[in-house]
Amino acid sequence: MLTFPKKFKESLDDFNKFSANLRRGVENLSTLDEIQVGKTEKELVFQDGKRKLYRYKQRAAKVSPVPMLVVYAMVNRYTMLDLRPNRSLIRNLLDQGQDVYLIDWGYADRMDRFMTMEDYIDGFINDCVDFIREQHQLDAINLLGVCQGGTFSTIYSALYPEKVKNLIPMVTPVDFDNKDSLLNNWATEFDADLLVDAYGNVPGDMMNSAYMMMQPFTLSVQKYVDMVQIMGDVNKLEDFLHMESWIFDSPDQPGETLRKFLKDFYQGNKLVKGEFELGGRKVELKNITMPVLNIYAEFDTLVPPVSAKALLKHIGTNDAEELVYPVGHIGMFVSGKTQKTLAPNIAKWLNARL
Repeated sequence: MLTFPKKFKESLDDFNKFSANLRRGVENLSTLDEIQVGKTEKELVFQDGKRKLYRYKQRAAKVSPVPMLVVYAMVNRYTMLDLRPNRSLIRNLLDQGQDVYLIDWGYADRMDRFMTMEDYIDGFINDCVDFIREQHQLDAINLLGVCQGGTFSTIYSALYPEKVKNLIPMVTPVDFDNKDSLLNNWATEFDADLLVDAYGNVPGDMMNSAYMMMQPFTLSVQKYVDMVQIMGDVNKLEDFLHMESWIFDSPDQPGETLRKFLKDFYQGNKLVKGEFELGGRKVELKNITMPVLNIYAEFDTLVPPVSAKALLKHIGTNDAEELVYPVGHIGMFVSGKTQKTLAPNIAKWLNARL
């Protein structure tokens, strides 16, 4: 009777499992509809060119009287917050009775080459806040900013504190002078002027490639090998494909805005130094006197915790709290560790400050 070494048998079993998963995965792929992200129902309520303001349809019987404006980053798309019904911070906030508005920055083209940070913060964010205030007849609204959008929201709150009732930055870089992130180390050495002068708008695919190079094997090879292991489970396969759809939906970055972001923040760290100016006005973080809930990810490699936590050292409010989750940057929005508690925690904090 022919016998095989134990290691050979284990390898053969692993190969058979791999083949079976791959076969079932191909069958599952043939049954899937077109992958669509960001499907929670919403209405376009305000627009300025490519830039849009949406209001999501209410899902709860009791809705907060103070609406929330969500400001996402300009890098990648806001649909990360609404990948699927079972992976949707937006839907979870709605289920908690929040009245949610969201900014869609659109896709920058050559006409946006000279759009500045002033155009986006003093311009569109301020226009959206004023629109919502007028619609609800309120002096101030809640502001939730994500990543770069959180930095924008922090700046806005320092400039217009009377219009922001509560500020919630999520995975938001504030102190850029740290070596805990490969991105920070790279950005410090970028020739921002050469980059923007050469490209105008910086291609989204280039930005995406840079992010992938932070973990080249994991993000370019390993995840596709691991994908085969979950292809037999149609729900896990759909989760993976929705994530891939979001990752490669990468808008170009408006040149002048990115130039200022790189030079003033990553290279000059001007925000926490009190040296940052917008539209000729110095941005003083101590002017942030409204309540602040600072949310960050413990294992974030894009926005290290030390960068996000620095905010509370510089603001002027006496009502500031931190909320940390044991996830990475993207895991904050899609991980099972956050889905059940993140939105309820945000809603509970806001409801205590109506």
